Amino acid sequence: MTTDLLQQVHGYLRLHFAYNQEQQRTNLVESIEHPPLRVVHAFPLAHGGTLLHLHNLSGGVLGGDQLGMEIEVGPGARVQLTTTGATRLYRSRPNIPPARQVCRVQVQAGGLLEYVPDQLIPFAGSRYQQTTEIELAEDAGLFWWETIAPGRLAHGESFAYEQLQFAMEVKANSRLIACERFKLEPASRHLTSPVRLGNYFYHTSFLLCRVGLPGARWLELEQELTTLAQQLTHPGEIVWAVSTLVAHGLLIRSASRRSYEILPGLLAFWQKAKSALYGEDAIPPRKIQ
Repeated sequence: MTTDLLQQVHGYLRLHFAYNQEQQRTNLVESIEHPPLRVVHAFPLAHGGTLLHLHNLSGGVLGGDQLGMEIEVGPGARVQLTTTGATRLYRSRPNIPPARQVCRVQVQAGGLLEYVPDQLIPFAGSRYQQTTEIELAEDAGLFWWETIAPGRLAHGESFAYEQLQFAMEVKANSRLIACERFKLEPASRHLTSPVRLGNYFYHTSFLLCRVGLPGARWLELEQELTTLAQQLTHPGEIVWAVSTLVAHGLLIRSASRRSYEILPGLLAFWQKAKSALYGEDAIPPRKIQ
């Protein structure tokens, strides 16, 4: 076996959250951590929620890493997950498999998961595959965003990675409501093509769900958020769009030339949607250094 193969990391993280009725707060009741994946101290949030920071001890995802995460949000529990910083995807060597991460999420009845990480930055020569499976029960809620950068622009790296492959499925009461699969290989399919990203560099997806709301409510919210999208769109710099899922949710997408315009837009959508769906303010996660 080669040295490169021996250096592959198999990290694993399992988190189980439960709502304590007497304490009126969400607790992390199970945490299994296999390096390099770990979590940082939980912070209490309003309405009985809890905030955790996900951390990779390696400083990023190394070529050949095989990572797994399982997140279970119990009935009535409220969880906010973020990262301690951007997720860096490091260069892969030719003789090792792509780095891979598999994430399985279950949000039980009345639970809420807000997954609001920093952006993913693929370095030149990186190869990365990500699979996400999410199961939502009745009245479960989900706010889930991801932003993919073109690379390290300050180092002259723009779409210099070899491969990014993503697969995501979201089910509500066992019914598939969202499915996405894409593979980006800039060397063979130029992302600057007008049928792909064109003149934009960053792309973002933001999924909003709450199981059980009638379709008419989602159409109303789509109109409200579309108005916001039009206000936040500046053609040639950043564009936003909103569409309903087949049921129980909305999908927001963005393409941008600069990263600093993305987060304010995401926070604006999150705030408006959280107020509409829960009658509460969205609370951006505080970061730790």
